[in-house]
Amino acid sequence: MKKKGWLAGGVAAAAGLIGAGTYFYSVAIKRAPKDFLEGSADLQDDFFEHQDVTDDWLRDYDAVEVNVQSTDGFRLHGFYINGDITLGKTVIIAHGYAGQAQDMKDWAQMYVKKGYNVLLPDARGHGKSEGNYIGFGYHEREDYVSWVNWIGRRRPNDSIILHGVSMGAATVLMTSGERTLSEQVKAVISDCSFSSLSPLLAYQLQRMYKLPRYPLVPLTSAITKMRAGYSFKDASPVDFVQRSTLPTLFIHGGDDSFVPTSMVYELYKRAAGEKGLYVVEGAEHGNSYHTDPQEYEDQVFSWISQHS
Repeated sequence: MKKKGWLAGGVAAAAGLIGAGTYFYSVAIKRAPKDFLEGSADLQDDFFEHQDVTDDWLRDYDAVEVNVQSTDGFRLHGFYINGDITLGKTVIIAHGYAGQAQDMKDWAQMYVKKGYNVLLPDARGHGKSEGNYIGFGYHEREDYVSWVNWIGRRRPNDSIILHGVSMGAATVLMTSGERTLSEQVKAVISDCSFSSLSPLLAYQLQRMYKLPRYPLVPLTSAITKMRAGYSFKDASPVDFVQRSTLPTLFIHGGDDSFVPTSMVYELYKRAAGEKGLYVVEGAEHGNSYHTDPQEYEDQVFSWISQHS
């Protein structure tokens, strides 16, 4: 009887852990509203104001809706804004976790006023793009190669810049390490990327739920591998920047407690190509541009002018 009780207890514990892992997959990875973010003490109040943007401004710039097909069959959506045809520069701007193309209004306007063509994709599992999960940049990196190629077919002589914020920054960093990436891509701007997904989720699990890393992070990673085709170890920008040769400017908020500022120093240290570092004192997550817009623009356009 004792053996049967021990077995029953073990089965119940295993079932409970699998249930917990499935729950956290649904919360963090599965395509669904991310209401839990609004309870995060690590995101300042106006973070959500920046993400509550309609598409009216896109009509003001005569943005057109465009699509590409991902290598694994998803229809991906984006907006494209024509700039100064004589400038010969296009920027692809990647939004963050649980966001969409419209959220990148301020960054898009920063480039539009300089005459850039601007492409604003909806990441897979976001906005109008297909997909039932979030890849934290790992699968999205191949999607961005497809978007780069889309630009290349239409603007074969343009210099292309990749600029991402938060998860979008992780996406462009991982894209930069792709060996199939077009030589038209000349520079990368990474604003508040995580260095690797496993430690970030472990950090947030403790911050939000007061739970330890083990066993939920590796268990949820295994479930993600089965359901979405990648593990948390795969989504590791720090591994990709070690093989990227693209000039990369790393930006991070000095007061970022959602993606700890320490992560930008790890990325910067490990990056193999030419690199720059701009830490914005007093800026929380995703708010470096809004904290000091003039210096942010000066840093970004100085970096681009040196490399494209």
